[in-house]
Amino acid sequence: MSDHEPRLHHVSCLDAAGLHRVAYWEWGDAGNPRVLVCVHGLTRQGRDFDVLARALSSHYRVICPDIAGRGESDWLTQPMEYVIPRYVADMVTVLARVNAETVHWVGTSMGGLIGMALASLSPGAIHRLVINDIGPAIEAAALTRIGGYVGVAQRWDTVEQAADYMWSNSRGFGPHTKDQWLALTRPMLRPVDIADGGGFRAHYDPAIALPFRAATAESAAAGEAALWRAYDAIACPTLLLRGAESDLLSEHTALAMTQRGPRASLVQFSGVGHAPTLVADDQVQAVREFLLAS
Repeated sequence: MSDHEPRLHHVSCLDAAGLHRVAYWEWGDAGNPRVLVCVHGLTRQGRDFDVLARALSSHYRVICPDIAGRGESDWLTQPMEYVIPRYVADMVTVLARVNAETVHWVGTSMGGLIGMALASLSPGAIHRLVINDIGPAIEAAALTRIGGYVGVAQRWDTVEQAADYMWSNSRGFGPHTKDQWLALTRPMLRPVDIADGGGFRAHYDPAIALPFRAATAESAAAGEAALWRAYDAIACPTLLLRGAESDLLSEHTALAMTQRGPRASLVQFSGVGHAPTLVADDQVQAVREFLLAS
């Protein structure tokens, strides 16, 4: 296995119906006790962090999980378990398996919420935290936009066709070259049997959309209050990244996050919405400088 390619592992995690396997991609020295965990957004998967992992694998053992229902991880038999508390519990199991002495965390969107929850549970669980374009208050318009495509069954004849479709839903990711976008797209696809039409489908369980769509105004308000409590309990150094044109993390919420809880340092990227992919050099450098400052 090349040092420039990750190793795939699995760990069994407990759920309400029994056990499910969570996959994670490991970069760098398998014996390095200094671990960086990178966790993706709602419909994404762990290979989103290939560029960042390569840039930091000489300093860390980099762990990039596929959250349950995504990528190489099992789909859950009870779809209403596709929620943050389940993902937090799974990540506790992953962290126990990798036997880390020091954990740094980069979480994009949903991965940021998981990181916030973990960091709030124990003062020493996470030593440095990067939250990428999400906060306790999530803008309703962005949720409506995401709800328009998450879980919708799609089949594409070619990788290029899939990439074009995914780009139509992901312009907030900001400028990417064709090669960069194809690199982000390929791990998002799974082959379809010829008997079913061939081509490709999305990598994730469409049922991840069910809890997302079941949210009500009341549950959203309760969730926001709980997330602010979690955020205020975080004690570790925290970096908040924001796409300057983000429709999910408002500037108002981002500024509030710099003034309460861990008082996050804020870095914004112009020409980017939700969410920075951490592929561009300036985005990688911002994360690198923060994490390696310790």
